Amino acid sequence: MCGITAIVQSGSPQNDSLGRRADVQSKLTRSLSILQHRGPDAEGTWINSDATVGLGHARLSIIDLSPTGLQPLHSEDEKIHVIVNGEIYDHVAIRGRCTAEFDYNFSGRSDSEVILALYQHHGAPEFFEHLRGEFAFVLYDERSGDVIAARDRFGIKPLFWTYSSGAPPNLLIASEMKGFLPMEWKPEWDVDAICSGAAVLGEGTLFKGVKKVLPGHWARFGRDGSVTQHRYWDAEYADKTVRETRSMDEMVDGVRERLVDAVRLRLQADVPVGIYLSGGLDSSIVAGITTQLVRERGVKLGNQVIRDRITCFSISFTSDAEYNEYDIAERTAEWLDLNIVKKIMDEEELAKHFADSVYHTEHHHFDMNSVGKYALSELPRQQGIPVVLTGEGADEHFAGYPFLVSDFLREPDEALPSTELAKDDELREALYKSAAAQLRSMYKRMGMFDHSQTEESTGFDPLEGLDVFLVQWRGFPSSDVFAPWVRDKQSALGVYEAILNSIPPDAREKIRTRWHSLHSALYVFLKTSLANMVLTCLGDRSEMAHSIEARLPFLDHELAEYVNGLPPSVKMSYNPENSTGVNHDEKGNIAPQSFFWENMAAVRDRIIDKKVLREAGRPFITDEIYNRKKHPYSSP
Repeated sequence: MCGITAIVQSGSPQNDSLGRRADVQSKLTRSLSILQHRGPDAEGTWINSDATVGLGHARLSIIDLSPTGLQPLHSEDEKIHVIVNGEIYDHVAIRGRCTAEFDYNFSGRSDSEVILALYQHHGAPEFFEHLRGEFAFVLYDERSGDVIAARDRFGIKPLFWTYSSGAPPNLLIASEMKGFLPMEWKPEWDVDAICSGAAVLGEGTLFKGVKKVLPGHWARFGRDGSVTQHRYWDAEYADKTVRETRSMDEMVDGVRERLVDAVRLRLQADVPVGIYLSGGLDSSIVAGITTQLVRERGVKLGNQVIRDRITCFSISFTSDAEYNEYDIAERTAEWLDLNIVKKIMDEEELAKHFADSVYHTEHHHFDMNSVGKYALSELPRQQGIPVVLTGEGADEHFAGYPFLVSDFLREPDEALPSTELAKDDELREALYKSAAAQLRSMYKRMGMFDHSQTEESTGFDPLEGLDVFLVQWRGFPSSDVFAPWVRDKQSALGVYEAILNSIPPDAREKIRTRWHSLHSALYVFLKTSLANMVLTCLGDRSEMAHSIEARLPFLDHELAEYVNGLPPSVKMSYNPENSTGVNHDEKGNIAPQSFFWENMAAVRDRIIDKKVLREAGRPFITDEIYNRKKHPYSSP
């Protein structure tokens, strides 16, 4: 995990190469200084012979702590150069294949070096299919003059690009937008994009002229100044008309096998590794699998010895807040015999960390959870543990959010026609109408826009029927926070169109004709909230602010591809016998819930969320966690 920055001169090289080299070096050095929180262990720069391309790297040492792991990295013939942020988890196996199949000579043990080997042999885009991990990188190929910038499949690692304000303008690329500040970049709010929502969706940002490299995409910046962005991966879901032939046990085993493998790969490090643990299902499963791998299978946890107790980190709120899950996390840690370190949070702590959290995320916050995650990430660094495993990404693939219930109920699951909801349309439709009405009522009370209002102006579009569209509005600030002149620029239709435009045309067609409505909703959430809000505010930026590398087993693409191929009814499951619609405390009293969860309780009562994940994770968790529904404001 690191910080990367690059500068590429536009147009033909100027005569004063020495002066230009000094200027590029100065800009790279100052940019890396701003990004030092991402890589406090070492810095490296490389500038080509005519000083038209400069690469900078701030290193957080995780794999190969020796000098051979320093970046930028270079191919054997010194023609290909790369700076990488993140981890390639299957690098040991890839390294073996590269050596055996095309006799590549590696200079060290760095996982990042496999990118050079694979690119040199396969080229783009073919080499991306061999990369398993969380990454963002910039590669310069002297042979073609191309600069390639790429992000992992889900956008776990950030990467931005823009042009300087100088003449001629230079191409700038960095892990964070603040890295552009020493490079003749003048930040300017993109008010129109902020008002329309385009600033937080797709490739847009809060600043004019600054774009993201999209998740699952690579951008090619040609020597002639051309810019093209290409997709190398996208989520795919099962055809809703194809009947499922696997048994539930087979599907559970398939999830468990791939999840255990995803966790195992993420334990590899040359430094200590810990876990973020809440009172929820997802992080508890990760903790349970890690414990079993280390203690029963002898898998090494980072550079720690087996007798060491695994350390986990959790938040505890001083008040009796309904979202305080520390007691549950503590019981899980005790059951697994983990060392638990807690971060005590109150209103004063939230206020203390708010400004710094916004500075590092470069994004508005949709709730205070992001500030809590930022504060929590202080703990691992204080304990000397620079790598943590987290539970983000499970809800997005296993349908863990209550607001997905109505889209699950919208149409029958033809893949499993034997389920009660598939056989009883009257029951399913009644449950759907109730869930959808509750969701719309809640968002109406919150002052959010009902997308049904756009039907007359946009014409009928099947995507408008998805209730998940309502949820996207929670990520946009209320108009009350804007000045009147900005408020006048706002348009509910503009926000709706920004959300719709973030869905590629081929995916829209699959939503209309091929995917079940639950899977369509999951895809929309994946393309909007996960990549642009969850992983930004609760992920990399909050953790890397404290030089912490977080690893997300649930966003392993091989696991995700398998889960996406499962029927909707093994993710959300109808259970008419379940009558405990709200959580209860130890005395059997109904625990306080937010109004969102209270209003959804009548229908949510009968729906088991993340069913196949609960069963796959059953051997690794307590009965309390297994039976617990998702709690509002819980840490992943």
